[in-house]
Amino acid sequence: MQAPSTVVQLVLLVLLVLPGISYQFVRERLRGPVPWERDLGERVLRAIVASIVLDSAYLAVAGPALIRLTRGTPPGELNGFVQQPRAVGAVAVLLFLVVPAAAAFAVSLVERRRRKSTYRRTPTAWDHAFRDREPCFVRVRLKDGNWAGGWYGHRSYATSYPHPAELYLESARVMTPEGEFGPRVQGTAGVRLRAEDFDVLEFISASGDVKAVGDDDR
Repeated sequence: MQAPSTVVQLVLLVLLVLPGISYQFVRERLRGPVPWERDLGERVLRAIVASIVLDSAYLAVAGPALIRLTRGTPPGELNGFVQQPRAVGAVAVLLFLVVPAAAAFAVSLVERRRRKSTYRRTPTAWDHAFRDREPCFVRVRLKDGNWAGGWYGHRSYATSYPHPAELYLESARVMTPEGEFGPRVQGTAGVRLRAEDFDVLEFISASGDVKAVGDDDR
């Protein structure tokens, strides 16, 4: 796909894509991510369809006025951009950002009222578990039966949907075969865990019995 080579081509590209992108962005923020929008091609197609719908509505409601504004006086290809840049800019913000955002908000509001159940924006239990998570100890049982664990603090990190579930603990602990926490691993700089490698994940309060098992240096 070639980049637009003229001002007219650039304007047409903006008209075809930008309103739909604004609409889809607000929709995703209000509704939350959904599995069928993980594919980039499908998201682009939805944005283009939304842009076509919005652009058609703009032309049906105020087509002649918009054409006069962009062509200017006397009429030229894009004289309005030079003669009335502030007016053109204000209309562009209104049509490309404000109206698509308002349309996305209205559609989301109607969908919420039609649903019989409450929808939570958090897409997975993994995201819910780590949202606003306070520092604590974490241990996982690996699929081979061994245990791994450490301290989940402010420098730790958990990925979120739609990325694969992974966890970074800022310090690692020695783990017993029964899953008990031992002392801090000497020289630890953290440990990375992939959800596909374990079948049990457990959070343990910092005020629990872990200190009695290991040292106080988390």
